[in-house]
Amino acid sequence: MLTARLDLDGVTVLDLYAGSGALGLEALSRGAASAVFVESDRRAVAVIEANAAALGVTGAVVRCASVDSVLASGTGRPVDLVFADPPYEVASADVEAVLDALTDRGWVGPGAIAVVERPTFAPPLAWPAAWSAGRDRRYGDTRLEFGEIA
Repeated sequence: MLTARLDLDGVTVLDLYAGSGALGLEALSRGAASAVFVESDRRAVAVIEANAAALGVTGAVVRCASVDSVLASGTGRPVDLVFADPPYEVASADVEAVLDALTDRGWVGPGAIAVVERPTFAPPLAWPAAWSAGRDRRYGDTRLEFGEIA
């Protein structure tokens, strides 16, 4: 689905609330140059590391920390693609603050795309001014929201 919208060859990825790392690992397996995985649960981090090793992918960096703390540290190298799959109990306002932090701290630049997974019962995101909201996709109880930096 996403590969139809975006050529992943050589892109840099940020996988927030990474869980098992499936989204970032899929991107790496389809040609992404690198992926930073951010996950606060140590057990999930171990799963990401094991999955990356089993797949033999290169370019995976795993950060065991909260999304807020990693984003606050900033980066000198913006990413091209952000996946965010926050737990369903994370409020829309908190997700919107994450989107703001991505731009404010230099994590994304022009042309960057964000894909945010939310439950269909949650209100749609109010994308911050730097972002242009794309068309949502619904899959059962899940809604994917897309945004792009102009």
